[in-house]
Amino acid sequence: MSQKPTQPNASRRDFLKAAGLTGAVFALGCTTNDVHASPVLNLSALPESVELTPYILIEKSGKITIMNPRPEIGQGTFQSIPALIAEELNISLDKVTIRQTGGETKFGDMWSQAVGGSGSVRGGYLPMRKVGASAREMLIKAASDQWNVPVAECTAENATVIHKPSGKKLSYGELAGTAAKLPVPKEPKLKDPAQFTILGKPMPRPDVPLKVTGQAMFGIDSRVPNMVYASIERSPILGSKLSGFDAAQALKIKGVKQAVKVERVVGKNRYEGVAIIADNYWAALQGRKALKVTWDHQGHDTFNTANFEKQLRDLAKSEGVIGHNTGDFDKSFAESPNQLEAFYETPMLSHSTMEPMNALAHYQTDGKVTLWLSTQGGDLARQEVAKVLAIPVDDVTVHVQFNGGGFGRRITQDFASEAATLSKTIGKPVKVIWTREDDTQLGPFRPMTFSAMRGALSADGKAVALQHKVIAPSIDATMNETYDKTKPDGTMLEGTNEQKYDIPNLNTRYVHADIHIPLTYWRSVTSSTLAFAHECFLDEMAHKAGQDPMAFRLAMLTNGSDTKRVLEKLKEVSGWDKPLPAGKGRGVAQWDFFAGLAGQVVEVSKTKDGGISVDKVYCVIDLGTVVNPDTVKAQVEGSVAMALTAALKDGITFENGQAVQANFDKNRMLRINEMPEVEVHILAEGGPTIKGVGEPGLPPLAPALANAVFAATGKRIRRLPFDLEKV
Repeated sequence: MSQKPTQPNASRRDFLKAAGLTGAVFALGCTTNDVHASPVLNLSALPESVELTPYILIEKSGKITIMNPRPEIGQGTFQSIPALIAEELNISLDKVTIRQTGGETKFGDMWSQAVGGSGSVRGGYLPMRKVGASAREMLIKAASDQWNVPVAECTAENATVIHKPSGKKLSYGELAGTAAKLPVPKEPKLKDPAQFTILGKPMPRPDVPLKVTGQAMFGIDSRVPNMVYASIERSPILGSKLSGFDAAQALKIKGVKQAVKVERVVGKNRYEGVAIIADNYWAALQGRKALKVTWDHQGHDTFNTANFEKQLRDLAKSEGVIGHNTGDFDKSFAESPNQLEAFYETPMLSHSTMEPMNALAHYQTDGKVTLWLSTQGGDLARQEVAKVLAIPVDDVTVHVQFNGGGFGRRITQDFASEAATLSKTIGKPVKVIWTREDDTQLGPFRPMTFSAMRGALSADGKAVALQHKVIAPSIDATMNETYDKTKPDGTMLEGTNEQKYDIPNLNTRYVHADIHIPLTYWRSVTSSTLAFAHECFLDEMAHKAGQDPMAFRLAMLTNGSDTKRVLEKLKEVSGWDKPLPAGKGRGVAQWDFFAGLAGQVVEVSKTKDGGISVDKVYCVIDLGTVVNPDTVKAQVEGSVAMALTAALKDGITFENGQAVQANFDKNRMLRINEMPEVEVHILAEGGPTIKGVGEPGLPPLAPALANAVFAATGKRIRRLPFDLEKV
């Protein structure tokens, strides 16, 4: 049996006892899998319990619980996903208990319980509304049958079904048992958005009070009886092999129990380490410091950033693999009277989540394993741990906690499988906590990405040809043994051929660079780097053509598009045509990619000491439909802060094989006094396409900022990060 955490709020993860379910339970969701297989919802222990599908639980007492399948990493899914169900169920969200799923099969297949790619609301908008609508119709049908009246005479509101002619009422709790016996409507009637009382309205987030008061449980807070702690010494030179270790001094430290080998699996990469096991984390950490380890660096101790950058610049001369080709770029470029070329460089980055990686794992005597995690996907964790331990997925139970940031790092489940492997080795539940240095130096990282840009203008200043050649190591290649270098890498060319500009001759290429450093997705993935090159180069083309950057872009949007709407709105709200005082400048950029679409205008000004200050950011984000506008604004503001950090602070650089940056002294974060005013405008006219929120606000910032710096100073920024004080 898995053990329950002993912390004060642990009962919130022990669903049955904490919820105090009594009498009949009505459970509704999207699938019809047996609930008894669930490690979270074991309704077999309940008298008169009934489940049809898993997302909605209604007790006889009237208590309603909604299951949230998307982990909360700060982006608001703890409210937004249950809100989709509550809207159609006609209940107030503040009357609902929200529970987090743990990757159980009955809640969907791989990625259905993960967060990434700004896909939570996009993927759940209609399915989750149908869950709520189906439950509403079943409850109304149960009431109409009991009253022997037509369904059309009944309505549902505030967790109650009302017979309109007579005024008779029955609560959802009173109807639960009968409703559970009815068939689930396959195509329930959804509410007209004009009738929404929750969706589209600013709403308080239920997780915020928990976090403010310290009640929210993050992975790093989890505890179980008889657990031990571990701090793991891993080589900062990635790719090293463990030659040997001496734990004699470590074992002398009070509380230290043992030292054991452990393996970390990151995609195709396997890294050895030595874990110090202790009664408490402090002892484990001190024991680790006393540990003596020898490594065989396998030649990786010569790797450094300067040489790798030179390698990328040399590779830029290669043709690469064609990703997209429209028209004849070479012919158009050669014949054009106005040609431009530029080279843009962006660094490797750490994710630097405020809650460093951690995992509590208990490998039990029956061969099953239970984990308590801050993860971006309970389903991802179950699959990875099962794979590494070579056990069935159903033998892995995950309790998903709140996340202190994700940004793509918590998609890779190496921290979970490493802890599970260690627990199996020592035969005890163990909590592994990474130090900030571990988190910063050991990756996986955002890849270093260079872009070779070429463009051509007609005699009258129209863009006739554009080539974007990406030179970079591949995320997929560092993770997968089966990566094919002869095929275009869509991830590494992300968004470069998706912009709506009418450029008749467009060519994108990818030049692969080998690297032994593990890489993974970073917030907005490769768009965080490629948008910088693409949109800055369009500004260079506009300048060459002697045109206003906004007008140049709009002139290329000859057909109606969401991009055109975004830029027109941005032009309006930023007062683009209003002249700025001397010493000030504004820049524009937009980016349309798999996660969504946003555009930004950045205003900057020269400072008295010769630097640049970032004064204001205007952002227009296109959503189609919005769930909570307050959350959207918060997400855009967070994207701006993260993008500014990436543009202005520190990249991850390597010397003698290891990352130079180890903590926030050299891997600096944006300070609150450096944050500019951010004005967010949401386009949400109910269009057919629902777009993401968490990532689209990030890619336009760096190019808009660099373009604003040029407008204010005449200096082009083609390499990130850069120093505002030394422009």
